[in-house]
Amino acid sequence: MTPDDTGTIQLRTTRVLPATPEEVFDAYTDAEKQKIWFSILDEQPGVVEIDVDLRVGGRQTAVWGPDPDNLFRETQTFVEIDRPRRLVTESVGSAPDGGSMATTVVVTFEEHEGGTLLTVVQSGFPAPEVRDFFTKEVWPGALDRIEAYLRRAGRPS
Repeated sequence: MTPDDTGTIQLRTTRVLPATPEEVFDAYTDAEKQKIWFSILDEQPGVVEIDVDLRVGGRQTAVWGPDPDNLFRETQTFVEIDRPRRLVTESVGSAPDGGSMATTVVVTFEEHEGGTLLTVVQSGFPAPEVRDFFTKEVWPGALDRIEAYLRRAGRPS
């Protein structure tokens, strides 16, 4: 969680998930599956809109939040797709307060003890504080949701 060799502020996080690399890759990239896991742990339903064009040069657009007046937006352009091993995107996100940032996200999916080791390396953060927020809040929250989705999909613990 330090600048990489180009001086870019980056994070690295991992999680072992209870499914095959193919199942995890599909949960991570399929719009209908994302619509489920984006809100799977929410007490109150919110707004979740996702569109995915899963091809190199294609885009994934996600809009989500607690209500129409407080929406986050993220557009990811697919740079590399190697299903089910690796996914690279250029991501541009914005928050309800109007702040935005662009990062590069590299996600790998590796078989690991009957599950999948998902590794995320995200780079290009504008400040260490933003990276730390993504390390402590954003990625753990997303991975908790994906894990809950995979467990509810019928996989044993």
